[in-house]
Amino acid sequence: MLLCADVGNTNIVLAVYDGEELIFTSRLKTDATLTRDQYAVDLHSLLELYDIEPGKFKGAIVGSVVPQLNQTLSHAIQMALGCRCLSLVAGVRTGLNIAIDNPAECGADLVAAAVGAKNHYPLPAIIVDLGTASKITAVDRNGNFIGGSIMPGMKTSMNALIGNAALLTDFELGVPRSAIGRNTIDCLRSGFVLGFVSMIDGMLDRFKEELGSDATVIATGGLVHYVMDDCRTKMVYREDLVTEGLRIIYNKNV
Repeated sequence: MLLCADVGNTNIVLAVYDGEELIFTSRLKTDATLTRDQYAVDLHSLLELYDIEPGKFKGAIVGSVVPQLNQTLSHAIQMALGCRCLSLVAGVRTGLNIAIDNPAECGADLVAAAVGAKNHYPLPAIIVDLGTASKITAVDRNGNFIGGSIMPGMKTSMNALIGNAALLTDFELGVPRSAIGRNTIDCLRSGFVLGFVSMIDGMLDRFKEELGSDATVIATGGLVHYVMDDCRTKMVYREDLVTEGLRIIYNKNV
């Protein structure tokens, strides 16, 4: 078995694979204040919940955008599973040509998602990953990662607005009844949900124009379900795109 950990700014997505089969995915809150022992206990408890013995793991891989957690989580995995842990950093073989100005600055999540897309979908491909940040990236017809766009996530933007506007209160994200809101909550939902839908559709049109052809659009990330059904662009949903990319990368290196 293999453990793949996608460490984001808000959550750590954990996926367990048996060969190519995804056994389960789970999420832990990203907390840089926790020690390796605390993370090791959380991992051990999670495996008990799914009735999986730690000794069955042949290895693990971590892809992280939170550098201060890299060593802590790697040590925690080694303690909990007793196996080698590979980190997705510069120099690790990915099979992906990163054709941007400075390949070393490309986030591990973007690399892993691109590897997953390249190995499972027709190219060119555009990846829409909605979480703490909204990321749209592109892999060209030759399998090169050529860059993308990064914007604030829906909840990140929402928290910033609520925190800086005295008359606005917290609200639950949801699809409004219409674009023209008739009360404050519906106005906010229109702006944050339909506004993001329109932004994504518009950006995808620009990406396709620059790619010079239509493209496979793959959607992933914790917030994608808020907007995917209302986007005019057809998308393929892949919840485990990033961890699947990590699985492929692990097998290229071990």
